[in-house]
Amino acid sequence: MKPLLDIVGRHKRGEPVGVWSLCSAHPLVIEAAMHEANAHGAPLLIEATCNQVNQFGGYTGMTPDAFHRFVHDLGDRAGFPRNRLWLGGDHLGPNAWQGETAATALERSDTLVAQYVAAGFRKIHLDCSMACADDPAPLPEDLIATRAARLCSVAELAWHESGGEAPVYVLGT
Repeated sequence: MKPLLDIVGRHKRGEPVGVWSLCSAHPLVIEAAMHEANAHGAPLLIEATCNQVNQFGGYTGMTPDAFHRFVHDLGDRAGFPRNRLWLGGDHLGPNAWQGETAATALERSDTLVAQYVAAGFRKIHLDCSMACADDPAPLPEDLIATRAARLCSVAELAWHESGGEAPVYVLGT
């Protein structure tokens, strides 16, 4: 993810740079973004949310590994270079399971994050800002931070076990 971090650094120094990015599982949308990014020689970040893609299939019916294969198959057909195709997990945490107890939601979140990282997602947005069924509202910031740290530890362990490039993180809402 060094190229992504380089873009962020350049942006912070005032350069007008950015990343082609989308959060969609529609093949035509993804293919169009690939063609546009390819025409500019740019990388493309494709993100999936915890509701779209999760260990239970999400509303797309895809697990993180299946989404990874799906996007790479589209990229191969579109002639998009894999080294410029980045996958991101968006709002990973208990969001999809807010109606469950915190213990259940966080166990599912652990599995979710581990599967995203093991599948090759490298931009990991951890979001533990939502209350679960047995949580106080609003959720205290120290509890949000503790949960995010837990998920970050899970991600780091999954990365060390699966190998590949180190993930980069976005924390919070």
